[in-house]
Amino acid sequence: MRPFILLLFFIGCIGCGKKLVLNKTNSNLIPITGEQFYKKAMTMQWRQRDSFAVKEILSGNIPSFLLKFIHINVTAKDTTTGKVNRATYYVMPDYLSVGTNSNWARIPLTPIAAQLIADSLQCFLPTRKMVNDIYANAAIKLTPVPLYIHRDSTITMWQHHLIIEGQRKQQKGLIAGIKKDVVISDLLTRSAKTNRVAIYGWHLPDGKPIQPLYTGHVNWYADYSHGIRLIYRKLKVNGNWMDYTKVLEHPILKKLLTDESVGDVFRY
Repeated sequence: MRPFILLLFFIGCIGCGKKLVLNKTNSNLIPITGEQFYKKAMTMQWRQRDSFAVKEILSGNIPSFLLKFIHINVTAKDTTTGKVNRATYYVMPDYLSVGTNSNWARIPLTPIAAQLIADSLQCFLPTRKMVNDIYANAAIKLTPVPLYIHRDSTITMWQHHLIIEGQRKQQKGLIAGIKKDVVISDLLTRSAKTNRVAIYGWHLPDGKPIQPLYTGHVNWYADYSHGIRLIYRKLKVNGNWMDYTKVLEHPILKKLLTDESVGDVFRY
């Protein structure tokens, strides 16, 4: 596998925080559509499907519109000094997918595969607070469609993608309310059971999530309802660029990204 080259640039002034674009370049790319991905994945077990998705995404088989990250502005008040801290971070407009702009499909992944892709693209996975903030800023908010049988099967994952597309009706922009997010959370290192995946979200039209923060599944589990939303790892905090890990380590600034008490889990 030859990974595509990752280039970063902005549309609009950086200070205004308009949009961040990840540009893919791989002259050896053999395109695959979302439909072709799922047809090939139908006979695979979860581990094979995960590896197949990682291979295709890191080869550059990802719709270009996903690489145009959208800015989210957040604030958090320092209760001691009264200062209002401000940050802008950049999010993938939809969940991680395989394919082309004309034929693509959202792919649920284990957190293991998701972290590998995030690392390769200089990104990280969101916190619970970030999922809420992304939903609040979404231009497209769709009603969740739960499915109840064969939840972790490939055919159900494909079916759910098609259902969402039927709801979306070609609307464009930051979308939310269609998946539970795989998130980073304090609970990953503080639960009684180890090697877990943390999930949260799938907001209803009233803004309440179907899925509370939950670490009941083992970390190789993924089902049709899970989605991987990538966040660019550098964010603008009070006018200065910072890595997200440094923000989460800061006793005051961490409130920009997390509503949990510690915020010391950065990755899977």
